[in-house]
Amino acid sequence: MVKYKIDKLKELISLLPQKPGVYQFYDDLANVIYIGKAKNLKKRVSSYFSKQHDSRKTALLVRNIADIKHMVVETEQDALLLENNLIKKYQPRYNIRLKDDKSYPWICVKNEPFPRVFKTRNLIKDGSKYFGPYTSGYTVHTLLELFKSEYKLRTCKYNLSDENIQSGKYKVCLEYHIGKCEGPCEGLVSAEKYSQGIEDIIDILKGNISGVIKHLESRMAHLSGQLNFEEAQSIKEKYDSLKRYQSKSTIVSPTITDVDVFTIEQDSKFAFINYLKVIKGAIIQTFTLEIKKGLDESPEELLLAGIVDIRQKIFSNAKEIL
Repeated sequence: MVKYKIDKLKELISLLPQKPGVYQFYDDLANVIYIGKAKNLKKRVSSYFSKQHDSRKTALLVRNIADIKHMVVETEQDALLLENNLIKKYQPRYNIRLKDDKSYPWICVKNEPFPRVFKTRNLIKDGSKYFGPYTSGYTVHTLLELFKSEYKLRTCKYNLSDENIQSGKYKVCLEYHIGKCEGPCEGLVSAEKYSQGIEDIIDILKGNISGVIKHLESRMAHLSGQLNFEEAQSIKEKYDSLKRYQSKSTIVSPTITDVDVFTIEQDSKFAFINYLKVIKGAIIQTFTLEIKKGLDESPEELLLAGIVDIRQKIFSNAKEIL
């Protein structure tokens, strides 16, 4: 039986291509026990069976391999992304474990007419925009309070289509009467004006606070020039709130524009990948990913896995990584 198993594995390895891809090891019960990536599939998989392993876990892994499957991809980067997603899906026994982050909140800008902006722990693929995850509940509360007070966003779940608004289907609620909503349900605020506020909010959540402040300065000057002092004062209140929020941001360097910064700390069982999002010289987001080690992964392997996972979570497209 053992000889048959060895012969079978040797045959499978002989059929592996010398191309980038992802390999999966299975046990006797057809369970996935390990998933890995490789620049050269044949060379990488062969290495498990061609040397003695100092790590007890790696030796146990090899002893339990009963079958091998693989997937060929175009590039090493494709292999890295595929490996990360497959590990999340199957959670193999001998792979690293990425701690579930469902407890961390996100800020959602809902994909709907007159969008709502709210805190959530559930990411729904419906075209909405999500920002986070935030490890600080205070940060989420501060941002949402700023948006609510300065942009007077709606909180109702009504379907504010043009047809429903024009037919008078809905009536303003208490939020409107106490000055916390501008009444889009009755058409009391234009979609254009409301959308301008949403654009400001998205810029703020992306870290472009300076851009929003400059835009507000321009609007204040324009309104004052037209002697529309009441509206100019309303804009000034937004401007002052943003300046206060910006002053609380940690400034790193004004020369840094859009960078993802990663560091790693580890002990014998766990690794912690620390992440900083720096926009226009200020730290706008922080996050720490906890990884439970599987085999004898190097710090470089752990850091790379963490970078891929975090950048997928936060939908980062920063062109520079430190």
